[in-house]
Amino acid sequence: MKPVYLLTGQPGTGKTSLIKQVIAAADINAGGFYAEEIRIRNIRAGFRIVTLDGREAVLSHINFNKRFQVGKYGVDINVLNEVGVTAVLKAAECSNLVIVDEIGRMELLSEDFRSTVQTIVNSSKRTLGTIMRNTDPFTDNIKRQAQVNLVTLTRDNYDRILRDVKEWLAA
Repeated sequence: MKPVYLLTGQPGTGKTSLIKQVIAAADINAGGFYAEEIRIRNIRAGFRIVTLDGREAVLSHINFNKRFQVGKYGVDINVLNEVGVTAVLKAAECSNLVIVDEIGRMELLSEDFRSTVQTIVNSSKRTLGTIMRNTDPFTDNIKRQAQVNLVTLTRDNYDRILRDVKEWLAA
């Protein structure tokens, strides 16, 4: 069984929701982080990083005037490095499962994040995450790795993929 399970797919198909649901149901020591939308009056205004050990920090926001931009969002790379990368590295040392949600355009702006993801993928550490579906040299390389099980999540296959991920964790 492959140690890395990555979900990809259209926005809004439930990738992060599936990961959160699996973590809540699994009896496993997990660490790492997931990304959560920030909404203001029902409009997406940014994203926060939430670590499994309880830290939260704003990664990107429409009101950030930062050096790094992805679309309408200013991205705080220091937050990613200090909160996200730190959580992943700690999980690699101390947990049975590493959560990396998400390997996407904002996160790829950080060299530390890219290096950490590459290290985790090349290790034998069980890892569950999400990865952008669009083409990119770094993510395309990750997707092609022999140890990666890449699955496209849709609204139609959500329940089946949820069962598959739970079986993967139980194996």
